Amino acid sequence: MVKLSIDFEHPSRTWWENGGQSLWDGIIEETGASSVVLDDDLAGSWVAQACVIPGWEAGPEFAPHPIAVRSLAEDDPESE
Repeated sequence: MVKLSIDFEHPSRTWWENGGQSLWDGIIEETGASSVVLDDDLAGSWVAQACVIPGWEAGPEFAPHPIAVRSLAEDDPESE
């Protein structure tokens, strides 16, 4: 399982304005959600689409992407 979360420390809006918002809206379960947990394959496919949108690499070293990607362990409560 993988958790995708909006990285609020990523300062650029470029990715969001170039199609990232639509991509994000298509994967979240409820409007306004700032994170979602997906299976590995779906998350990988989503990230592959996300990283080609201009602005994906526009952030500083501590927040390089507008969406943070974190693997969840099977026993992690967030994976339920």
